[in-house]
Amino acid sequence: MSEPVLQIENLTKRFGALIANDAVSLDVLQGELHAVIGPNGAGKTTLVSQLGGELAPNEGRIVFNGRDITQAPVHERALMGLSRSYQITSVIPSFTALDNVALAAQAIDGHSYRFWRPARAARHLNDKSAAILEEIGLGARMSVLARNMSHGEHRLLEIAMALATDPTLLLLDEPTAGMGPAATEEMIGFLRTLKTRHAILLVEHDMDVVFSLADRISVLVNGGRIATDVPEKIRADKQVRRAYLGDKADALTTGEKSR
Repeated sequence: MSEPVLQIENLTKRFGALIANDAVSLDVLQGELHAVIGPNGAGKTTLVSQLGGELAPNEGRIVFNGRDITQAPVHERALMGLSRSYQITSVIPSFTALDNVALAAQAIDGHSYRFWRPARAARHLNDKSAAILEEIGLGARMSVLARNMSHGEHRLLEIAMALATDPTLLLLDEPTAGMGPAATEEMIGFLRTLKTRHAILLVEHDMDVVFSLADRISVLVNGGRIATDVPEKIRADKQVRRAYLGDKADALTTGEKSR
């Protein structure tokens, strides 16, 4: 078995009396898409925010490629190869698609953001950004202002921005949020190709997306991890089904046995 790219050990985050994450431990392997699922309020986005560096844990540690990054700031994690997309899209509306991606590429290129105007003309940044947009299916839209792009295009653009930082690990928070069925299918196809080149930790509410893509799934309930396994075993896990369906899970299981 390959060595973990990411190891999360007893990660705990409290907001006053509320325990958002309760001693969560899991890992992400090389070449793996590891999905994190759970009911609303389970602590999924809080977990990803700690991994990305936006929130500091109260306890536990985060190890990325063998290095403890628990206290590392966001920009240092990006330079190490850990990149994140967000549940709410974070593109710059007044920039073109190409400029949004080039700005992300600039972040690891040694430029200061204060010198963005000269840097946007740097050919190597534009060439790299254009290639990523072509790969992601937005090649024909690279000169379009982000404000004039659809919601689905924004989601793809945000992943393109993450790819521009040359990540080893992608943290994807609800990449299909707000998408219709057709756009969701396109995103599934893209993520399927993407996971052949990058380790991915995916937070996603759409179970069709999760079970189409995940190599392993971890389930959070009330801030704690109750299960980690391959999709087939997670789908059949009584505790997981009860977390999602409540009393209906027992009735469903009884009905299946009576068939």
